Amino acid sequence: MKVYFNGPIVTMEDDHPQAEMLIEDGGKILFVGDAAEGEALIAPDAERVDLAGRTLMPAFIDGHGHFSHTGFFLKTVFLQSAESYDDIVRLMRDYLDAHQGETFKWLVGMGYDHNFLKEDAHPTKEVLDRVSTEIPVVALHASMHMCVANSKMLALAGINRDTPDIPGGVIARDPATGEPTGLLEEMAMHLVLAQLGDFFATTPEDLVKAQSLYIENGVLTVQDGASNPETNALVRGIADAHKLVCDVVSYPCLSVGDDLTPAALKKGFEDCLGTYQNHFKIGGYKIVLDGSPQCKTAWLSEPYTDGENGYPWLTDAQVQECVDIALDDGMQLLTHCNGDASGDQLLDAYEKSIARFGPDAPQHKLRPVMIHCQTARDDQLDRMAKLGMLASIFVAHVNYWGDVHKKNLGETRGAHISPVKAALDRGIVVNFHTDTPVVTPDMLHTVWTAVNRQTRGGEILGADQCVSVWDALKAITIGAAYSYFEEDSKGSLAPGKLADLVILDKNPLAVDKQAIKDIQVLASIKEGQTLYEKAV
Repeated sequence: MKVYFNGPIVTMEDDHPQAEMLIEDGGKILFVGDAAEGEALIAPDAERVDLAGRTLMPAFIDGHGHFSHTGFFLKTVFLQSAESYDDIVRLMRDYLDAHQGETFKWLVGMGYDHNFLKEDAHPTKEVLDRVSTEIPVVALHASMHMCVANSKMLALAGINRDTPDIPGGVIARDPATGEPTGLLEEMAMHLVLAQLGDFFATTPEDLVKAQSLYIENGVLTVQDGASNPETNALVRGIADAHKLVCDVVSYPCLSVGDDLTPAALKKGFEDCLGTYQNHFKIGGYKIVLDGSPQCKTAWLSEPYTDGENGYPWLTDAQVQECVDIALDDGMQLLTHCNGDASGDQLLDAYEKSIARFGPDAPQHKLRPVMIHCQTARDDQLDRMAKLGMLASIFVAHVNYWGDVHKKNLGETRGAHISPVKAALDRGIVVNFHTDTPVVTPDMLHTVWTAVNRQTRGGEILGADQCVSVWDALKAITIGAAYSYFEEDSKGSLAPGKLADLVILDKNPLAVDKQAIKDIQVLASIKEGQTLYEKAV
């Protein structure tokens, strides 16, 4: 038994938002409330934890991310700091110099963003040829929806002027010669990624490191979105070896082909369907309908300011088939929709499919989720509310790429990016995510963004979409728990729920709103066991 006292205890329960004492026993919350009342329940040998003014609240829950992808991300050259082509070349060459004597099959960088390079354009194969002409080199865009390859890698992948584009992707070409520039968008990037072989064979050690990144940020329920049978087997392996200490919810990608059918995705994981086995479970299926707005590959109903509309990944018929499969199988469906045209595609298919079932059918209780919702229109939010569709919003976009969205979408649509307030006003259950490894799982930065909507350039983008600190905190706790059907065991502090807790150095509800992003996670506690304590 542990007793937490002498600090703000934020319960995330609407009827009693703060408490004086929390008692944990056997990994669950025994009591939360007034200290005087709780004293009678404390065993003589209980461990007392003096918060000393620090804040206790429910552990954070990741609304959407890529746990297994985060494992291989940690093996890449970090390019997030690059502000020019020269920086990209320097960072990658420095990595090679620091690993002299090692043999490189390829060199992979992660996190460049053309929007923040002084050249204001993607690098080319010639830029990466400056890194090496002997080693295949790839630089992955921060969005994970594009990459650039050097000449050696293009040759390895068999990409030349005669290589046709593939559905859902683009091979960028020199308009004068038709030769590939090195930039590969969306599905086309898989022509190169397929050449990386065991680079993507994330090891158990990689996953344990990835898990630590989440835990240190107070995130104890994690999503592995867009997984597959191989990554599920890997995560299940570390789970069964008792090395998985946070909860991981997997959503394997559904396909209309033969390889990713429900039977294939479930094979060997039948006991994990909706039920944790050593902290691992399969929550449903995932499909991807378009790209990213900062790359202008998200599919829009009205064009970007340069006249382009982006493009879809799947045909209407393919989306309909996937939705039908999920509903007929009684599985929750998560769908990546950044552009509003892809949102229409999902909503049209879901409305058509759900209409086949009576109003009391269990299919109406599957809590489908639209992932990202970056350009969701108000009329689409109305439709989502009617369907009981949840909104998992990558609201950190407002800070990271808000200035870019305003440039690409114009004043009105740019200000409506990540429409959290509009969704909440319609009664939609909202959660937030960071899409890790796209950005780090810093949920307090996400809360800060939702509350302030301040861009990198210092502009307040869409002030009408700012939300209260309370509502933003709900999106990373009880709202996210609801999306996993876990609101009865997680997301708030109440008797009987799991003692999944986080200790912060300050109370998000009490500090200046601009200071929320600077709050530090001091400890992460899973089912009563302390997994992380910040060194002080």
